[in-house]
Amino acid sequence: MQNSRLGKALSYSAFGLLFGTGYCAAASPTDQQIETAVKDAVTPVMQQQHIPGMAVAITLNGKPHYFNYGVASKETGTAVTADTLFEIGSVSKTFTATLAAYAQASGKLSLSDKASELLPALRGSAFDQISVLQLGTYSAGGLPLQFPSEADKADKMLGYFKQWKPLYPAGSHRQYSNPSLGLFGYLAARSMGQPFDQLMEKTLLPKLGLQHTFLKVPQAETARYAQGYNKDDKPVRVGPGALDSEAYGVKTSAADLLRYVEANMKPSGLEAPLQQAIATTHTGYYKVGDMTQGLGWEFYNYPVSLDTLLAGNSSQMAMEAHEVKWLNPPQAQPGSVLFNKTGSTGGFGAYVAYVPAKDIGIVILANKNYPNPERIRIAHSILSALAK
Repeated sequence: MQNSRLGKALSYSAFGLLFGTGYCAAASPTDQQIETAVKDAVTPVMQQQHIPGMAVAITLNGKPHYFNYGVASKETGTAVTADTLFEIGSVSKTFTATLAAYAQASGKLSLSDKASELLPALRGSAFDQISVLQLGTYSAGGLPLQFPSEADKADKMLGYFKQWKPLYPAGSHRQYSNPSLGLFGYLAARSMGQPFDQLMEKTLLPKLGLQHTFLKVPQAETARYAQGYNKDDKPVRVGPGALDSEAYGVKTSAADLLRYVEANMKPSGLEAPLQQAIATTHTGYYKVGDMTQGLGWEFYNYPVSLDTLLAGNSSQMAMEAHEVKWLNPPQAQPGSVLFNKTGSTGGFGAYVAYVPAKDIGIVILANKNYPNPERIRIAHSILSALAK
């Protein structure tokens, strides 16, 4: 079902066209063609993956469009809307990166700082040789995807870092890691002299114009918080863990997340330090294959093929270490590129992508953790349907 406040709506079709290498300024599809294409792409995936609810939001030429399917909770039958709150998992990392870049733009932090300079408790450890930038780009030397279970608590994580031994020289390999990005955000907050959650909810999110984005959903908003479902279709929501806010803790709506995408594409209306921060997150620091690593965001030269996006968002990319090729100097002003980030928790799956040069972006939120390839293929399948 569509949100009744849409008016004329655009869907994945416009975004799907961007994935092909033959993009052109063809006539826009009719509303009926678009609605059919979106429904045909989303419905089979929801059925096959047993996804209770999904929210799709698109910005095109500065205009937002929303499509909503299914329910936010199977128990209550509450319908998904553009204002339903979803867990976005690792898409949270892009918010953390923006906060760290804002700290740098505000003169509180340098990405070249060593971690132990900002956190003296780490002196004498491997973090004497690891920079803030390396933490923010998963290149500290092999920090794992997750904290070990015995260290996955706020009062245990510091001890874990102090005894951790790198597998690779700092800066040589990319190993996607919650502890790495989490410590990055933790150090950024220390540099600003406030707790991370407070800085995010009282400073960054308001500056971005986001009023319905939270680390901890307040009581007044709980009715809009979707219920997530695990692979066994059991109700689940994200629990506490070490550096959870920094790495995977954001809850937000399709409408708010689309505003965030719009701020990333057109930051000129924001205060100067925040504009600078967004530019920093969009900077390319190194490449792994066809993927360029920014801060939080990952991006690709545009146009980009479906196979390239699938490879860059694959399990192999997330689970294995990869040698990196640093860009010297960093790619500060990339040309036509597609930025993207996936995110998951035990009961939710998210995907965000946007192409500033084409003034288009998309948000896909679901209250089930389903495979990343399905999130990316949805757009491509709509392209196939509309290009006949």
